Amino acid sequence: MPGRRDPRESRDRGRGRGEDRGKGGGKGAWGRKPKPKVCQFCKESAAWVDYKDTQLLRKFVSDRGKIRARRVTGTCAQHQGHVASAVKVAREMGLMPYTAR
Repeated sequence: MPGRRDPRESRDRGRGRGEDRGKGGGKGAWGRKPKPKVCQFCKESAAWVDYKDTQLLRKFVSDRGKIRARRVTGTCAQHQGHVASAVKVAREMGLMPYTAR
């Protein structure tokens, strides 16, 4: 019959499932493996993040005033907490703005 299908046949036949999904072999949308980000505080073996160093802290704050995520900056979990605390203290002291104007 023309309306019947074999139940073993996949519905999404030809939609790029499995091995023929695309180029790159599962390495993301651009076909290459991204370079792993290294925590710059671990690399420098910094003991703490200084809230008075606003030039350094501005690298971890967006232009809108939000603290950037770990996946964006590449910091480890421990130092991301230190960065967040340092930014908050710097804001309280008036060294950094809460928002952009």
